[in-house]
Amino acid sequence: MLNVKEDRNFDDLAHKFAASIYGSAKGDIRQAVVWQDIEAMLAEIPDKTLTILDAGGGLGQLSRQLARLGHNVILCDLSQEMLKLAREEVEREGLLAQYQFLHCGVQALASELDDQVDVVLFHAVMEWLKAPLDGLSQVLACLRPDGYASVMFYNQTGLLFKNLICGNLTHIEQGMPHRKRFKLQPQQGLVPAEVYAHLEQEAVTIKGKTGVRTFHDYMQTQHLGDYSDAQLIAMEQKLCREEPFVSLGRYIHVWGQKQCPAQILK
Repeated sequence: MLNVKEDRNFDDLAHKFAASIYGSAKGDIRQAVVWQDIEAMLAEIPDKTLTILDAGGGLGQLSRQLARLGHNVILCDLSQEMLKLAREEVEREGLLAQYQFLHCGVQALASELDDQVDVVLFHAVMEWLKAPLDGLSQVLACLRPDGYASVMFYNQTGLLFKNLICGNLTHIEQGMPHRKRFKLQPQQGLVPAEVYAHLEQEAVTIKGKTGVRTFHDYMQTQHLGDYSDAQLIAMEQKLCREEPFVSLGRYIHVWGQKQCPAQILK
């Protein structure tokens, strides 16, 4: 069993995390571009009520959108404080009957769930885990054959590019160690090719890749051009599935379908 104590728990920063990430342009862009992928994924699934696992789901922004469509959600998180905030939001929206809350790390999910689920959401969690790809395997084990996986991770290429354009060459030469003063910056980036290969190894056929914040975080902080928030989101949505922008996203969202045993044998 992996040591959950070595993974990042957001009990101490839950409120700050909610305000800084979700209550900002960064959060708005994430919601907008990832939801487009979720809609494409839902279009492939027969019209029925789905059971969705939001693994390490935090406040459950995207899963609440799915619950509004009538689906059922199991939201787990290592942070009790995050679960408390999520439950308050779910209750405020009148969606409580569609939710189950689990206070556990992703490593414990297999023993906590009664059945495999139709869809897993695993968003911005791996970069906080001691063993990120092992955590991904644990989550995918909860997905039924032919089910769909939606995975978002902090992009090592985007992290490198950000440090390059900021002139942090010494920091790069030192291996870009995590700076503890940046408490909301993930502990590590993941190499996209390694995540894609791991998904394929776990019998997930990748159907889409999207860069999340492909240019927003690289914009100059001074002498900015003239634009609106709507223009910013629209341009991110326009570019996010084209290279080189996918690979430059600060995060990358990848989604796909888990093969059934018969498909794997072919």
